[in-house]
This record gives sequence, C-alpha cells and structure tokens, in this order.
Amino acid sequence: MSKLRIAEIFSSIQGEGIWAGTPSTFVRISGCNLRCIWCDTPYASWKPEGPTMSLEEIVDQVTCHSIEHVVLTGGEPMLFDPVEHLAARLKARGHMLTIETAGTIHRELDCDLMSISPKLANSSPGGSAGPGWKERHETIRLNPQVLRELTFRYPYQLKFVVNPDLGIDGQVGEIESLISSIGEGQPNRILLMAEGTDSETLHRRERMLVETCMKKGWLLTPRLHIDLFGNTRGT
Repeated sequence: MSKLRIAEIFSSIQGEGIWAGTPSTFVRISGCNLRCIWCDTPYASWKPEGPTMSLEEIVDQVTCHSIEHVVLTGGEPMLFDPVEHLAARLKARGHMLTIETAGTIHRELDCDLMSISPKLANSSPGGSAGPGWKERHETIRLNPQVLRELTFRYPYQLKFVVNPDLGIDGQVGEIESLISSIGEGQPNRILLMAEGTDSETLHRRERMLVETCMKKGWLLTPRLHIDLFGNTRGT
C-alpha cells in the first residue's frame, strides 16, 4: 500500500504566487533533499515529523475540507513515488492541483500549476545543517535540466526567495543566469518573494524589490498568510 509521511493537512488561502488568495487545502508532505537556512517549515524538512498515512486516508481528509484547489507541498513532495498516485487520485476527484517544489526532481504527474522555487545561494545552510549537508545542498539545489523539463511540461511559475538586505544585484544576476540556462522567456511567470517570517520585515523588503520587478517585468508575490496569521502552522 502506498503511503506518505504527512506533517499536516489544513485549509487556508494560498498566500503566495499567481494564485495568491485562492481558498486551498494544503497537504504538507514530510521530507526534503535540501536544507535552506531560512526554511520556515523545518518540521517537514530539517526535522521531518508527522504520521505515515495511506493515500486513501489522505484523499479522505482532503475531501472533508470540500475545497476545489489542493496544494501538495513540503518539504519536497517530488521526492516520493506515491505523490504521482496521490496527484492522480486528487485530479480524478475533480480537484485543481498545485505542486510546490524546489525543482530538483522531475516526475510525470497531472497538475494545474507547477510552482517551482529554485534555491539561490542565499539558501545555503553553512555548517548549521550538520555534517555533509552544506555540500549536499550546494550540489543539488539547482538542476537546470530538471527545470527545463518542468517548465516545458507543465503550467508553471518560477518563484525566487530574495533577501534584498544581502544586495539585490547579485541575486538578480543569479536569477537571470538561471533563466538563461533553462531558456525561460515569460517574465510574467517569474516571481520575486521577499525572505522573511514577519510582516514588518516582509513589507520593507518587498518595497526594496518593486524597482527590480518594474524593470524586468517580473511579478512581486506577497506572503498573505504571514500578514493574516503570522508565522504559524496550519495557515
């Protein structure tokens, strides 16, 4: 029987990206192949937790929320083979489906939006992640071939976490280099999201990103769930 470790299943609005504000049920799958220093869901990555659930149990819980849009998130949901079957079951139930991924792994599955968040150098955990993790993170955090496959195969958005306090030009240069390497040509599918877990910091950094978005034709995405509920679980 296919099973996945689930950190949480909850309903809220989608806080980020081109579908921000959409009522959604979130299925947060535990386990991640990266260790981003600013990760705001360590209970699904740095220290994965939650029960192991069958796909039937997961779908039943999602159905109880009675919401059309479902987000498979993590952690890194694309790590696990059963996510393909879970996506198929949710689509068969008539759900609109977003997959949130770092874009290091390619899978063939059915979804309405592949929300890809490639990790820039600002994500490096240094030595804080434990032996070997810095090197592993840096080795696998970007995979241009996978990103080319995902952006070709699926409706997508490319969402980059940016901290302008570290200097905007260097991070923008990273983004432009990556975009060039994968042949991405749709500025309105490229989103900048300020790094931060409180509204004051986010708003200050978002203001610093406006000029870049205006020049490049990129989108600036909020983190509505932080504004509405703070950095809390289940929101």
